[in-house]
Amino acid sequence: MWQAPPAPVSREWLPVLDMPAAGPQNRWTVLLRMLLLVPQFVVLWVLSVVAFLVTVIGWFGALLLGRLPGFAADYLSGFVPYETRVDAYLMLAVDRYPPFRFHTPEYPVRVELRPGELNRLAVLFRIVLVIPASIVQGLVYAGWWTVSFVIWLVVLVLGRMPQPLYEATVAILRYRMRYTAYLLMLTSAYPKRLFGEEPGSEPDGPVSATRPLVLSGAARGLVVVFLILGLASSVTGSVTASVNSDDDDGGNGGDDNGINPTQHVLAPLVPGPAGPAVRPVLRPDSDEPRAQRA
Repeated sequence: MWQAPPAPVSREWLPVLDMPAAGPQNRWTVLLRMLLLVPQFVVLWVLSVVAFLVTVIGWFGALLLGRLPGFAADYLSGFVPYETRVDAYLMLAVDRYPPFRFHTPEYPVRVELRPGELNRLAVLFRIVLVIPASIVQGLVYAGWWTVSFVIWLVVLVLGRMPQPLYEATVAILRYRMRYTAYLLMLTSAYPKRLFGEEPGSEPDGPVSATRPLVLSGAARGLVVVFLILGLASSVTGSVTASVNSDDDDGGNGGDDNGINPTQHVLAPLVPGPAGPAVRPVLRPDSDEPRAQRA
């Protein structure tokens, strides 16, 4: 008896990050990496502010259309790869300076996005749904930056990033990119696979050195270490902020230092070490503001 063929199974498309294998790096560019990136930080900050405004408009459009409007998808599809290229150079995963433009097919760091249909309910509650992924990427990113000086010294001395460290760094970069793409509604796929894929998971064979991204045991261990360091850094920062708050409030338990949990989700994503914000407060006995860590 004839039977209809089974319906094709639709695979959830996760944004992918293609990068070259770890290689030698110029020690001078490693030494001056932060200084070299100052122009990129300025440009990226401006782009991130525009991206925030486009995302807000695109959110309303996605609720009506079930997908991002064309102009929003085009801009954000250029912004996310740009941010990822700057982040990869900043985190010493690549030695080639990122260009000041969106479309760079010749650059070794490439991001593949496929904006498409979106679930309107998921769009409506996107800011809530993304919180777990925001916490994970925030912790692992902060953990990397906690030991960034040691990583910088290792790359400076060796002239290259050791393979396990490279794999762990790329895993963080990819998860952060997927988180950003989901937050900006460029994909309906929730960010996942922080610890990489299993060997042979790419049906057509390897596409690049990081696709599929198969982490060694040492690399997975480093990702766990970064998560733990990020958690420890967060707890330490919270305790320090609480102590400072009690000192400034004179023990009155004021709530001026309350933290909005969505603040870190909505803020423009600019590469760099994650740290507490600085805002002015008034001393009880003075009219002159001083900086306090929130």
